Amino acid sequence: MKGFVRNVTAVVILMLSLNVPAMAGGATSSIIERKNYPLPTWTDAVERTDLQKYATENEYVLAAKDSRFVLEKIRYRSDGLAVVALLCRAATVGAAKQPVIVFNRGSFVRKDIAPELLPMFHRLASAGFAVIAPMYRGSDGGEGRDEMGRDDVNDVMNVAPLLAEIEALDPDNVFLYRESRGGMMVFQAIRDGFAARAAATFGAFTDLDELFATGTRTKMASKIWPDFSQRRGEIAFRRSAMSWPEKLRLPLLLMHGGKDLDVSPTQTLRLAHALAKAGNDVGVSIFPGDNHRLSTNRVERDRQAVEFFRARIGK
Repeated sequence: MKGFVRNVTAVVILMLSLNVPAMAGGATSSIIERKNYPLPTWTDAVERTDLQKYATENEYVLAAKDSRFVLEKIRYRSDGLAVVALLCRAATVGAAKQPVIVFNRGSFVRKDIAPELLPMFHRLASAGFAVIAPMYRGSDGGEGRDEMGRDDVNDVMNVAPLLAEIEALDPDNVFLYRESRGGMMVFQAIRDGFAARAAATFGAFTDLDELFATGTRTKMASKIWPDFSQRRGEIAFRRSAMSWPEKLRLPLLLMHGGKDLDVSPTQTLRLAHALAKAGNDVGVSIFPGDNHRLSTNRVERDRQAVEFFRARIGK
């Protein structure tokens, strides 16, 4: 594929730990615990995570040492479960509230991956956005079982009440972002009515049935969903935005690597075509030669998402 097509029709934190059983007026807080995240050294982070796939040592160290921002881990309530989210925001609380990016990670069950995400969070925070990232049930010590796109979608939906509880966040200017499985979570959140102004994805799959068509991937699917062979159609339909493009009524920026060996860029292109045909506000960027994570173009990838969101911030 040659080039890319863009068509846009278009405070210092004083609390080390916080337990909040209730709010004023008797309302129950969604937040169970909130504490600062102690960032490891580059060496320790590389040993514990896949950080080297996402950033250079310089990018990580720069983000970890930047005192303008603080990284926190929040434990919050979702469908009666205690689940985990990461929050990156300005360290000093000012008069103006920050627009928020709800960042939906990719992959299946993960342990603590905050160091992997920090460099990207730093780019987004440096552009003026707070970032909150649900880790989904079953990951990073969270309760429950991840079904990769069923009830775990509620862990995204249940981030919304947190925004009004956290100082300096603007719940009226919220955006959705991420790749692969996280892109699928973005699409489902939009379908289910998440109050966002716009969304962006990269490397997102839009047709799960096609994605798991080969023997090797069918075996993988059976590990995620033990009854996959019996419920394949139902499982795929719920998780495939191509089955319900008419429900994606938000401005969308869809990005993909031209040499993505995990999810074919044609999945993004087909969804973009369906959305454009329906008159949706949709943008497309294909990065030739780049991979599933858009590793070579990660800075440009995030710049395009920020630009797309900024143009849709409400006053």
